[in-house]
Amino acid sequence: MEVVDDWELCFPEFPNISCWKPPSPWPETLLINIALYSISVLTAVLNLLIIISVSHFRQLHTPTNILLLSLAVSDFLVGLLVMPVETILKTSCWFLDDLVCSLYIYVTYTVISASVGDMVLISVDRYVAICDPLHYTTRITVKRSKVCVCLLWVCCVAYIGFLLKQDLSQKNSYHFCNGACVVLMDQTSDYVDLVLNFIVPITVIIVLYSQVFVVAVSQARAMRSHITVTKQSSVTKTAKKSELKAARTLGVFVVVFLMCYCPHYCVSLVGYNFLDYSSASFMTYLIYFNSCLNPVIYALFYPWFRKTVKLIVTLQILQPGSCEANIL
Repeated sequence: MEVVDDWELCFPEFPNISCWKPPSPWPETLLINIALYSISVLTAVLNLLIIISVSHFRQLHTPTNILLLSLAVSDFLVGLLVMPVETILKTSCWFLDDLVCSLYIYVTYTVISASVGDMVLISVDRYVAICDPLHYTTRITVKRSKVCVCLLWVCCVAYIGFLLKQDLSQKNSYHFCNGACVVLMDQTSDYVDLVLNFIVPITVIIVLYSQVFVVAVSQARAMRSHITVTKQSSVTKTAKKSELKAARTLGVFVVVFLMCYCPHYCVSLVGYNFLDYSSASFMTYLIYFNSCLNPVIYALFYPWFRKTVKLIVTLQILQPGSCEANIL
């Protein structure tokens, strides 16, 4: 690590094994940190509103919203835990023990992996709704959505545990200094994470939404011209207009997701050697920032979210029978 004259040791009493603490932030850095903390709070609050909305109002208990609820939970954890701690580590030292550091790293990797998995499930949901509407209600149910979400989180916890087991257990053996909270994955683990957490999910999402886009465009044209179109594929009935609108809205989720995640993983394909510290940090925060953009998309495209926020803020959800309110 490059050390500047005004840097201080995290643990002056152990100069040989201590990391260097960055100096007090300059005004520009301080403003950036304030902005990052504000985004963290906003991310946590907005996603908490989504969690309360979908959980409380029974009219919102649909298969698609169950998947969006899971996405909101992972985004909420990013805003509540991941982003604030990451911002602190940029300007301070890690003074807690290695167990807490390992737990933080474990949670960070798990929620990011769960977010990717949620986007895959959402893509599958929209694919069935648009490309096979006759069987959507029988194949995609609330119960099955809940089971899929539970399995997703269990798989993410197990996968991240397997991925980081060796790295976390051997942390002290290669920990270059005290006062940092990092995990240095070996090349094999890095490639496994790249394939399973990016290449495979992104490929599935792009393929499914390509099919959804083609079918949605053709069906939209058919509805505008009042003609029933029969596709040569399994589609024998055009999807409802509401389903097409939902597909377009969730398509925005996918596009934003790709814009936030692709820079980080694409660069990891060729290595970070040519990037400076600021550029690498920016790409990491871009992934976290996706968790803040998702609820903003809710507010822009879902009228029911704006209605539920009003009911939550005015505490009307505390009234008896509020869960049966007409939201849609």
